[in-house]
Amino acid sequence: MEFTAKQIAEFIQGRVEGDENAAINSFAKIEEGRPGAISFLSNPKYTHYIYETKSSVCLVDDSLTLEKDVPATLTLIRVKSAYEAVSKLLSLYDSMIPKKTGIHPLAFVSETAKIGENCYVGPFACIGDGVTIGDNCRINPNVVIYDGCRLGNRVTIHSGSVIGADGFGFAPTEHGYDKIPQIGIVIIEDDVEIGANTCVDRSTMGATIVRKGVKLDNLIQVAHNVEVGENTVMAAQSGISGSTKIGQWCMIGGQAGLSGHIKVGNQVQIGPQAGIISAVRDGQKVMGSPQIDASEYFKSYAIFHKLPELYKEIAALKKEIEELKKTK
Repeated sequence: MEFTAKQIAEFIQGRVEGDENAAINSFAKIEEGRPGAISFLSNPKYTHYIYETKSSVCLVDDSLTLEKDVPATLTLIRVKSAYEAVSKLLSLYDSMIPKKTGIHPLAFVSETAKIGENCYVGPFACIGDGVTIGDNCRINPNVVIYDGCRLGNRVTIHSGSVIGADGFGFAPTEHGYDKIPQIGIVIIEDDVEIGANTCVDRSTMGATIVRKGVKLDNLIQVAHNVEVGENTVMAAQSGISGSTKIGQWCMIGGQAGLSGHIKVGNQVQIGPQAGIISAVRDGQKVMGSPQIDASEYFKSYAIFHKLPELYKEIAALKKEIEELKKTK
């Protein structure tokens, strides 16, 4: 399928600089450009590639100032946000790819499970008794959805993920640890995407809930009785301990860990590898372990780099003080 620069600009409300009839039929990173491809430039550190790329069309921000002319073979399309524009184009491209529907013969779906319209269940996926899955969902190969769990519409779960395994609940006794039965479920609301090898555990009672629009990366742990608020995003290898509540529109960096039974407010940003051990208020940005405000973290980290030098200076001052004491 082929489109012209003019057609693309009309779709994304952009402005063409160059040949409006330049034809494109594929996407490419700007540093790996080739004739017939469209690229984008949103990060200033990649600006130098625009003078050497082989792509036919490149999306750039309106605000981009160029120090010299681009190659004659390159047409620019200026938009408010190149990153958002390429996302829109990729979504259009993806929507044109025929989507699989139905249940693969190598998948297992319980006779009591309810599957909505236009869903696809891939090979070796396993869906237990009493599971409910809404419309237009995609359950990829080797996903396991345990008994009683409920999925909304347009949910995507990538390979290797497990929804509804027992929460980590054990009671210490004099002879070891007695298992606490986990009799709850998992509820995943509409428009959620869950990456590969991510686990969302069932609750002890009630439900572990992943709210509408949440996006979970690969290798994430969501423990029992957790609630993840609408449109929150979590990067790979992060984990939430039991009964913690996450607000709406939060951003959680990779390898961040959240303790149990705490509350994280709305629009919170948690840095990578942060250790969250207490409540975080709405709109706060935190980093470090245990967490501190991001601005304080950067001030502290600047001092941390200087500790060896400061240690030497303090040792020298102590020695000087001792010498002065001897002269009295």
